[in-house]
Amino acid sequence: MSAEPVPPANDLPLPQERFLNREESWLQFNERVLELAEDSALPLLERVRFLAIFASNLDEFFRVRVAGLKRRMATGLLLRTKSGLKPREELIRLAGVADALARRHAAVFHDKICPQLASEGIEIVRWEDLDREERTELRKLFRERIRPVLTPLAVDPAHPFPYISGLSLNLAVLVRNPATDHTVFARVKVPSQLPRFILASKDRFVPLEDVIAAHLGQLFKGMEILQHHVFRVTRNEDLDVDEDVTENLMQALEKELLKRRFGPPVRLEVEETMTPEVLAPLVEELELAPHEIYRLPGPLDLSGLHAIADLERGELSYRPFVPAEAISAEDDIFTTLRERDVLLHHPYDSFATSVQRFIEIAAADPRVLAIKQTLYRTSGQSPIVDALIDAAEAGKQVVVVVEIKARFDEHANISWARKLERAGCHVVYGVVGLKTHCKLALVVRQEPSGELRRYCHIGTGNYNPKTARQYEDFGLLTADPLVGEDVTDLFIHLTGYSNHSAYRRLLVAPHSMRSGLVARIEREIAHQQAGRPARIRIKTNSLVDEPIIDALYRASRAGVPVDLWVRGICLLRPGVPGLSDNIRVRSVLGRFLEHSRVYEFGLGRRPEIWIGSADLMRRNLDRRVEALVKVTSQQHKAYLVELMDLAMAETTSTWWLGPDGSWARHPGEDLQTHLISTRRWRTVDD
Repeated sequence: MSAEPVPPANDLPLPQERFLNREESWLQFNERVLELAEDSALPLLERVRFLAIFASNLDEFFRVRVAGLKRRMATGLLLRTKSGLKPREELIRLAGVADALARRHAAVFHDKICPQLASEGIEIVRWEDLDREERTELRKLFRERIRPVLTPLAVDPAHPFPYISGLSLNLAVLVRNPATDHTVFARVKVPSQLPRFILASKDRFVPLEDVIAAHLGQLFKGMEILQHHVFRVTRNEDLDVDEDVTENLMQALEKELLKRRFGPPVRLEVEETMTPEVLAPLVEELELAPHEIYRLPGPLDLSGLHAIADLERGELSYRPFVPAEAISAEDDIFTTLRERDVLLHHPYDSFATSVQRFIEIAAADPRVLAIKQTLYRTSGQSPIVDALIDAAEAGKQVVVVVEIKARFDEHANISWARKLERAGCHVVYGVVGLKTHCKLALVVRQEPSGELRRYCHIGTGNYNPKTARQYEDFGLLTADPLVGEDVTDLFIHLTGYSNHSAYRRLLVAPHSMRSGLVARIEREIAHQQAGRPARIRIKTNSLVDEPIIDALYRASRAGVPVDLWVRGICLLRPGVPGLSDNIRVRSVLGRFLEHSRVYEFGLGRRPEIWIGSADLMRRNLDRRVEALVKVTSQQHKAYLVELMDLAMAETTSTWWLGPDGSWARHPGEDLQTHLISTRRWRTVDD
């Protein structure tokens, strides 16, 4: 009897445990941020900034990810998570991981950063450490600037427990009336409009809550202050707007934003000195489980450390650098783009002299007839928005697709939308049911010859001059007629009612991007099986989409080398025998937030490379309008190939992901420092 034929590896079913835990992967990303704060080789104030970034990231994790799990529990959805746990078990497990990280974060602050700051003459002290003169100054400040904005709220039969807003810092106070011997619980909110750390004297800072705590006698006159402790509540802040039944999306969103402040609590942080009698009424009122209470050494809310990191102490910060000008100030931008595409790599290439200048010149150019642009997030004082308003006032047709559902930027985007509408711009809120996340600008210009020509910008990041100095992103400026046709079709789809999906130099979600990426992965598998050179390399912020991960597993089984450069969450397990032997995953964190997305298929002389706005997440591929553009210039492709080579090199400082989901830091040359140093001598197009 002959043996059963063994099926080829690619026909074997993929193992059940092939995905890592999403929430845990997110916390591990934040752990990598914390490792930067712990890194004594980095400038001290930059380490302070990484402490602040860690704190903000952890806040967002609770506001969105933990809140989402709790909401699924409340609705009875999702009986078990991917890890095989019930949602409640998953929450308790995540709470343990988050608690350990929060304690490690506090320890870095107290044991490493504070002593080193003090040795440099910068001190973060508590009230009891202040001298008499400092206290006198702060008493005056309290009288004039702090006391008028405080509202102490006592809890008794006539005064119900006050509402505690999300992420606000509060003092819980136990107060006794000496006349009646009656004790009441009171709450004092620390005002968020005042600095988190108050300057007591030159380069000596004290937490704002310490100044308030020292003056509680003035807020509860004639009473005896028994105890006071700081606490902070995090609430569910993920919005829920049903567009299909909403006539006016903007009004619905404004109502939902008001509700956000009243989302259910998901975390209570308290100073570890808090006594059971003060904690009990808080836990009872907020209806929190034991695993949702985090006891930490004060001060709480270290996201306020950005103010310390911003101190003008150049020797303790990253050295400033001047970004390159990808297009010379003397050159006409339209003439340049008629001659060649321009690839921009921010922040190494200046955003102000390229993308911002492109929009500003288009707004002022009498030959420009129309400007169409998407806005997802932009800055407070936005020169891009100002240029679009100028263009509309000059009689140009200006169409702006504003994504007002950009998480935590909704308020700002609603006010931008109103401002643009008042100036005469056509403002559109994208496609019902889909977030518009693509980064596109289209300029239509009548040339001296009379022909209409289209100039486009397609980016991987937002039209935000401020973040363009801190986020690493790519942008392509082009006058290629094929791209112009594609971007025109895409704007018609966004502003009108079309179901166009046949693009030439674009891959567009939700129509053609998923199928386009999977087809290219399968093409590399076919090359490998036919004995031709094959390779897949991807740079993304998050790798979460299961069908794409499965396609990459199949590629690895077929023998295709797969290199993945993932900043944040990664659910793929690399290096698992028989599943992902040929997959390597690297992560780069540092001075700039790695934000660009690059997709490279093929090995040898003619790789196919795409850049754009889309991460490998289900929401990006199925529920958002995203765009990737094909890079065609040989020089641009060579630059991107070299960048991917550098990220994967053994000699570059990166984190390596293991099959068990753990990340290990691998020493080497800092990639971003290397790119800064090479930028002075050349631009992408040299």
